Amino acid sequence: MDFKFSREDEAFRQEFRQWLETNLPRDWRDDGELHDPDTKDEFERRRSWHRKLYDGGWMCIHWPTEYGGRGATLIQQFIYQQELDRVKAPPTVNFQGIARVGPTLMQWGTPEQKKRYIPKIPPAEEIWCQGLSEPNHGSDLAAVETRAVDNGDHFVVNGSKVWTSNAHHADFSTLLCRTDPSLPKHKGLSYLLVDMRSPGITVRPLVQITGERAFNQVFYEDVQVPKANLVGQKNQGWMVAITNMMFERTIHGGRTDMMVEIRQLADLAKQVERNGRPAWEDEYVRQRVVRFACEAEGLKYTSLRQLTRQLKGLPPGPEGSIMKLGTSDLNLRLQMFAMELLGAYGQFEYQAPGAIDHGKWSHRMLAARRGTIAAGTNEIQHNIIGERVLGLPKG
Repeated sequence: MDFKFSREDEAFRQEFRQWLETNLPRDWRDDGELHDPDTKDEFERRRSWHRKLYDGGWMCIHWPTEYGGRGATLIQQFIYQQELDRVKAPPTVNFQGIARVGPTLMQWGTPEQKKRYIPKIPPAEEIWCQGLSEPNHGSDLAAVETRAVDNGDHFVVNGSKVWTSNAHHADFSTLLCRTDPSLPKHKGLSYLLVDMRSPGITVRPLVQITGERAFNQVFYEDVQVPKANLVGQKNQGWMVAITNMMFERTIHGGRTDMMVEIRQLADLAKQVERNGRPAWEDEYVRQRVVRFACEAEGLKYTSLRQLTRQLKGLPPGPEGSIMKLGTSDLNLRLQMFAMELLGAYGQFEYQAPGAIDHGKWSHRMLAARRGTIAAGTNEIQHNIIGERVLGLPKG
């Protein structure tokens, strides 16, 4: 494999790197401090950074130029993310809109829908969430119970969606709902665009073990949605949802480089003591950290294999499931080992007085479990790899 980038791609890297050096917020500190996205101040700070990227022509670079993007190649998208990771840039907002809603509307939306909604996604003028998962149905997305009853020029929606990220910030939501209960579960579904300010919508936060409230449950009670907000054909929404999920799984394939966390773990091992001396001097500790580093390198090259398949125009392979499974599992084990190093100090909460590294390790450990659940549980990924890649019989 040739890991060299072309002259044009290196020029792209230098252009973006120089822009970041000039425009990266100076008050953003990479000191291990966590920034709670649930506060309005933090959300608006991220929106401001998002808007700066947009104004500089560095938002939605993978979108076609006719929709406000740069038409960036896959290699350029890879470099773009590398550079953001390198400087540990602040998070942006409107991830759902940029990664999923916009591309889905480009493929399925009417001309009126494209004109109305797509232009306001890149500048974060309108924030999006997605209403897919429902209570009591686990990973069976097609078991939709939320109903949308045809009532002339609009649908009347009743039901509930769960694990809805950023619903408390969102202006609009996509909604997969059942419009014909007499049809099989993958039929009779429709895909709607819903104004989150509509009467009858209630957003209830789901407080995580970390104390954060990024997830929500959303309730719909006699919510009226105009027929003009139907994406694709009525009762054919499953195809639209599949398009959305393809974009989701591409994005959630896994991080390409976890060495930042592993270097921080090594630094932690040099701070804390084990048997009266720095833990880093213990061969067992060094071997564990090196093992994590080897796994991270393996995952990085697996990600590059996935990129190579895309560059060759091949259909998606097993790399997406492997990356999602591998990165979330490695992150969980890494955080648990940090707790082992901290010993009694691992009981300190985030920002507690006396906590090592501001208590970020206990917060990360608690948060790591959600990565094994989001975007298809690790159990589901094991099944996909076992049955579809290795050809094992169903359990």
